[in-house]
Amino acid sequence: MEFHQLCEELFTRLNPGKIEKVIVGLHLTMVVARVHGESRAGLASTVKSDGHHHRDWHDVHDPGNMQNMEGEELARLMLSMSPVEHSIGLAAVNALLPRYPDEWLDLNAEEIIARAGRNKCVVLAGHFPFVKRLADRVGELVVLELDPRGSDLPADQAPEWVPRADILAMTSVTLLNGTLGQMLSLRRKTELTMLVGPSTPLTPVLQDLDIQLLSGSIVTDIPAVASAVIQGGDFRQVRRAGVRLVTVGDPAKLSMAFD
Repeated sequence: MEFHQLCEELFTRLNPGKIEKVIVGLHLTMVVARVHGESRAGLASTVKSDGHHHRDWHDVHDPGNMQNMEGEELARLMLSMSPVEHSIGLAAVNALLPRYPDEWLDLNAEEIIARAGRNKCVVLAGHFPFVKRLADRVGELVVLELDPRGSDLPADQAPEWVPRADILAMTSVTLLNGTLGQMLSLRRKTELTMLVGPSTPLTPVLQDLDIQLLSGSIVTDIPAVASAVIQGGDFRQVRRAGVRLVTVGDPAKLSMAFD
């Protein structure tokens, strides 16, 4: 599924909602919307522009007035050419998507990957905080990163490594930088595919792409999280303010990880 098509499918699933707040922090973007009589918040990683702007270019075209936009209108910023607006759009999607709390499992993505990856080749698209801890728990660990550090491999080596993966775990930032489709198209022998991170939309739309497990975030304390985002908190700090990490997906794949 092409990115534009994926976005359109996401938009069709959104609840109507009144936008209450849009916050663009240093590391995270947060949108708060009124849905079915309650305030709900969605998060997304803040992706910044490269700074090389033309005189008529703006990261955000209507700052200070986005709370006046309709919910779907704000979500459609996922299609913007501005990386910052793209982040705002995805946060809006995460605030407006239908929620299925009965399916939320308090499972740690690191533990799922470690158990499913025993004696197997694990490829991570993105340098997750748990990389060092994971290295000794799986058969082979390959980290593909746009900005490599340490033993990471450059992301352009994905065509060599993704087809070898038994377990493929992708950062949800792939939804923001346009690489999700490429990663999915390169799969060959993958037994488990996951999307992991605060930007992850917890929706069957992604499971229809044969992404069997989705590990994302639910904001449980909107005022505290909003304060942490505004003040430049990274995800670890924002999580402590009031974010629940949950996993949803294919029960058979979950049982594979915890047999």
